Amino acid sequence: MPDIFVFIAIGFFAQLVDGALGMAFGLLSTTSMLAFGVPPATASAITHIAEIFTTAASGASHVYHRNVDWRLVRRLALAGMTGGAIGAYLLSNVDGKVIAPVVSLYLIGLGCFILFKAFRPLWPAEIRGPLVPGVGLGGGILDAAGGGGWGPIVTGSLIGRGLQPRKVIGSTNLTEFLVTATISAVFILNLGWSDLDAALGLVIGGVLAAPLGGFLVSRVPTRALMIAVGVIIIATSLLRLF
Repeated sequence: MPDIFVFIAIGFFAQLVDGALGMAFGLLSTTSMLAFGVPPATASAITHIAEIFTTAASGASHVYHRNVDWRLVRRLALAGMTGGAIGAYLLSNVDGKVIAPVVSLYLIGLGCFILFKAFRPLWPAEIRGPLVPGVGLGGGILDAAGGGGWGPIVTGSLIGRGLQPRKVIGSTNLTEFLVTATISAVFILNLGWSDLDAALGLVIGGVLAAPLGGFLVSRVPTRALMIAVGVIIIATSLLRLF
């Protein structure tokens, strides 16, 4: 397991990008830990435990600013929590050497998806009402299995429904707290806590970087950040595969 200062650095960088882009904390944290040899289940667990704090703060902020569509939250929450629990349980009970290539391929796919969104930010097909729980279920499973992806998958999909973007973002951010808490609980029950102390490093790094997100977003174009994130995730995952 890397030194706690490595996790602080990972948390700092990931939150710096997330604060400017509105996503990628989980993806960058998990990808970085995998590159250091942390097992997939442990990497995802550490990331989600740290994200409990960041998603709680984000969700509370969106509630305060009235960015939440509570009907959308109700339709996403149970499905997302169920999917997250399934993904976390499967990842915890599969041999790390077997699942590692699968996780890397999934992260490469998400990196490609982020690059796609950089050039075409709106989801091209409308996701209609009856499919919302399905999107939440799939997003929860993949988020737990890959250590991140709820934002790009669920928010990216639902933005095409025609709702106000701020309502979609606010609702999915609040729901992400419930999904993240569920995923973390399942990981702790299956893995214990002894290997998850490094989550503290991600929290410290994230807290230190949080105030700088606004500065970064005012200086670096969003498209450039998305391209950088996509390339980093794809390159790191390819190195791990080969």
